[in-house]
Amino acid sequence: MADVRGCHFPEDLLYDVENHIWVKEEGGGKIKIGMTSVATAMAGQLVAFTPKKVGRKVKAGRSCATVESGKWVGPAKSLAGGEVVASNDALVAKPDLANEDPYANWMIELQTDDWDSVKGDYVPGTDVAGPYEAKMEADGFAGCA
Repeated sequence: MADVRGCHFPEDLLYDVENHIWVKEEGGGKIKIGMTSVATAMAGQLVAFTPKKVGRKVKAGRSCATVESGKWVGPAKSLAGGEVVASNDALVAKPDLANEDPYANWMIELQTDDWDSVKGDYVPGTDVAGPYEAKMEADGFAGCA
């Protein structure tokens, strides 16, 4: 597992460093999407999580959910487009589960439109330390507590 400034990044996942999102391949172009430890550390205690409804389409680069904490409200963006096939009801009921373990508490599952063409836009977990160190430095983020 990669560790950058106290933030953990499992190596079996793919990362959208710019948007602080992780992706896990489920096969057949289906992916699970969640927030990284950096996202939850920056946001603070989550108080609301509103995913796109099952059956709805997500456009590439657009929001697949809205996340709210005491100090931030904003979109969780997906580089991949597709149809929402599942959302994490446990996270809807108790958003701070993502603070407890952001990698066990995924947000949505997406059946992607063209996974092979977008997969290369993500950083593999084995290579994520350098890009995340640079992102944290650029953003002035000291790290995860």
